[in-house]
Parts: sequence; C-alpha cells; structure tokens
Amino acid sequence: MASFFSKRCEYGLQAVIYLASKENNALCSAKEISEELSIPKEFISKILQDLTEKGIIFSRKGRDGGFKLAVNANEIKLIDVVEAVDGLDIFNSCILGFHNCKKYKKCFLKDEWRDILNQTYLMLSKETVSNFKEKILHT
Repeated sequence: MASFFSKRCEYGLQAVIYLASKENNALCSAKEISEELSIPKEFISKILQDLTEKGIIFSRKGRDGGFKLAVNANEIKLIDVVEAVDGLDIFNSCILGFHNCKKYKKCFLKDEWRDILNQTYLMLSKETVSNFKEKILHT
C-alpha cells in the first residue's frame, strides 16, 4: 500500500522517534540510526541534516559526534517533523495528483479528501514525539 508521506518523511519521523527513545538524550551516529532503522546511511544522513537545519535535532561533528533531539520530545509535534522534511503542501494537494485541481469543481473525492487531510493535520498537530514514542513502546 502506498504511504501518505514520502519515504524521506517516514524515515525522518522514524529517526526522530528513535532519538527520543534514547536514554539521557544520548548522541547517536548516522550509522547507528541507519542500522537500527534499516535505512541507507547516505539517505538518513541527508534527512538528519534537514532536521538539524530546522532545529529539531542537534548534531555534533567529529569522532564523538552524532545526533540527538535539539528540544524536549514533549515540545516536538509530529507535524513539525513532517513540515521539516516534506513541507505542508500535501495538506493542500489533490488526491489524484492534479496540479490544477481547483479547476475541477465537481471532483467526487474533493470533500472527503479534504476531511481526511484536515483530520490528519489536526492529529499530527496534537501528537508529540514523546506521546507517540510511548504509544509505540507500550504496544
């Protein structure tokens, strides 16, 4: 089944949740994250750079370097990660991928899709990385 988010966004969410699960906010190398999450190292490294630029994670270079959350997991909403990696355009897009969708006023999917997008946005805006991490770890 196709995902709602890009692979980059899925991996970004996984990486942030993984970092949130580390004791004492310990630094993790891109290699560790890559191996633990089964994500190609070069791919996750680029995603981690994006998340660092957006202030969601912190990075330290060098032999003892790595990545960790830049702020408390209670302060990071899932929508923050989505926005940092993919942007928010998905919440204004057509389910069928038409770039000029607004011209098709009689789309039979438009209202239902809009409801799904709104519900998804609200859920991601309410849910913190910390809450999500706890739900995953306790299932």
